[in-house]
Amino acid sequence: MSGHTERLSVPWWLWLPSLLVGAVLAAQVGLGAAGPRGWVAYPVVLTLVVVGLWRLGRIRISVTGDEFLVDDARLPLRHIAQVIPLDAETKRELLGPSADPMAFVVQRPWVPGAVQVVLDDPDDVTPYWVISSRRPEDLARALRRVG
Repeated sequence: MSGHTERLSVPWWLWLPSLLVGAVLAAQVGLGAAGPRGWVAYPVVLTLVVVGLWRLGRIRISVTGDEFLVDDARLPLRHIAQVIPLDAETKRELLGPSADPMAFVVQRPWVPGAVQVVLDDPDDVTPYWVISSRRPEDLARALRRVG
């Protein structure tokens, strides 16, 4: 049973400027080199850009029958005390001036919304999780329904 699943992939509009910056960087690396040394930087640098963007966008979030999964992190639903969907402004406040250094955060700047999951686990020093979500209301609803 899955209550919610999403992937925090990098949007297409972020790929274009990233590849452009990679191409400019490759041009600077190969500047003045003759022959293959002049163009070999392009496939190397652009491959690194593509791999970096893919890795940034591989985070998967899901709510299963008894766990909240965020990439490799697992949170048993019985330890959730409260779930709060966050808009962009509230997310910025919670990650900035009001941040708790012990919080678990998975944040992607291109995803405006997030969910704060307040924990109730006496054995864990983590007060809450802040997880980026494109559909924070749906994620909060799934965590409340299953938990």
